[in-house]
Amino acid sequence: ACNKRTLRTLFRAAALPPPVISETSPSQKKLLAYHRGKERQEMINQLLIDRALEVYYITMDETDKDETAPPVTELPSTVRNYFFIKSYYLFLKKCVQSNPVVPIQQQWLRSMLAMVPQSLMEGRELLTEDLLKEIVRDYEMSMQRCVLRRALIKPDIEELDKLEEEAPLPLLPLGLDFSSTWRNSYIKAKTQIFSTLHILHPTMKTLLDFGYTAFFNFLVVDFSSSRLKGPVDCKSFKTDASLSIMSTWHQRVISLFSQSEALDGVKLEQLESFYNSVAVLISNQLKELLQRTTEVFVKLFDPEDRSHLPLFKMDLTFDENRMEFYPSLQDLEEAILFVVDCIGQTLQNVQMTRAWLTGGTATLDAELPAHTIQWAKSTLKKSIRDNLEGP
Repeated sequence: ACNKRTLRTLFRAAALPPPVISETSPSQKKLLAYHRGKERQEMINQLLIDRALEVYYITMDETDKDETAPPVTELPSTVRNYFFIKSYYLFLKKCVQSNPVVPIQQQWLRSMLAMVPQSLMEGRELLTEDLLKEIVRDYEMSMQRCVLRRALIKPDIEELDKLEEEAPLPLLPLGLDFSSTWRNSYIKAKTQIFSTLHILHPTMKTLLDFGYTAFFNFLVVDFSSSRLKGPVDCKSFKTDASLSIMSTWHQRVISLFSQSEALDGVKLEQLESFYNSVAVLISNQLKELLQRTTEVFVKLFDPEDRSHLPLFKMDLTFDENRMEFYPSLQDLEEAILFVVDCIGQTLQNVQMTRAWLTGGTATLDAELPAHTIQWAKSTLKKSIRDNLEGP
């Protein structure tokens, strides 16, 4: 008990300096006494602080000897990597989201309002304004999220999903990764497209312009003025159709591709694909011409518009108490449907440009679609019966 350390045993008695005896006046003695008292008070306070610190250090040393503090363990590398990825992603996300977003065009908002009936908007101006503001907010938020997803790849951390409580965005097409630059691949693909997409060649544009100028108001066979010629018999109707169809445009279509400037800028290894593109282009033009001719011919027999309806010579016979028409309904149908067959069979021997230049025999695919022929014949049969019914 005698060795127990306390503040009382550790504090030593303060040694005060001996009094200074001098010949001073009473007022000076009072001032010196006050000054010495203040100094002694500061000295005592400092001694108390020093002794208290000494006791504190001695106590801490004894405690450290009794209880050894556990060593500080470092976090595993996987945990450190997890926190680094998370903090790095959130930092980059904040940087991306701080970029300005392209505002929605006012024309789009006006187009939306134009689709709403005016009766629903009357007296609801404030509600309409609030809805427009909500649309703008949703648009900016969606744009911001799309930009974020294209700029950053979100790490597979479950905690991030809890922090970002947002509706999932639509899935991107498979195979597209916008997290890396795509400029080089875009330029490469663009160059490849321009080198193989021959429709962009100036010659193709000339062919399109020529085809439009030549065929936009042209028909393979035009019977719109046949009514002015008066009644015709079925035999002459067939002959006129065959001569008109087989004697038009065959040579002009072939001579269209005999120009020497047509291959300017086309490399030797691209000739085959270039001629194939020419063949497809001409084939589409011829098919469109035949289809349009067929539709115009069918329209001549429209029961609601008989101004261009062809006139046919028909005899009424009476034999053995039987009254019949000659030619019969079947013969009349055959003569009219024959024109559709002739239209479908014409321009089927137009040589390909490459074959014409090299002396080959390959021809273009200009066959009229089967569904067009079927529609034309069924419509004509019905129109013939309707026109023969009479008033």
